[in-house]
Amino acid sequence: VQLRASGGGLVQAGDSLRLSCGASGPTFSPTYMGWFRQSPGKEREFVATISFGGKAWYADSVKGRFIISVDSAKNTVSLQMNSMNTDDTAVYYCAAGPAVRGTGALVATSWGQGTLVTVSS
Repeated sequence: VQLRASGGGLVQAGDSLRLSCGASGPTFSPTYMGWFRQSPGKEREFVATISFGGKAWYADSVKGRFIISVDSAKNTVSLQMNSMNTDDTAVYYCAAGPAVRGTGALVATSWGQGTLVTVSS
């Protein structure tokens, strides 16, 4: 399974940015896709998860600002990030997997390469 993320870049606080991630491979058959992020000096953290049926979970830090969506026909997941702030600066990773934890975080078995998002003040 290959996951390829795109859409990262440099934005100013208050701006919006959209990340996308496409999945491919002959054995790709997950139930969930999602996004994690890792800031310098911090552990990777859950951002958002979505089922192929459209049910979504969000970390408290992004709830109300970020929107995750999935195109199950294209095996693509997107993350619309609005009202961004400097705390959103991180490398964002898309992932896919078969289950969701009680927190809403994806149990990831496949990872993308990461895309850098930088929010300036």
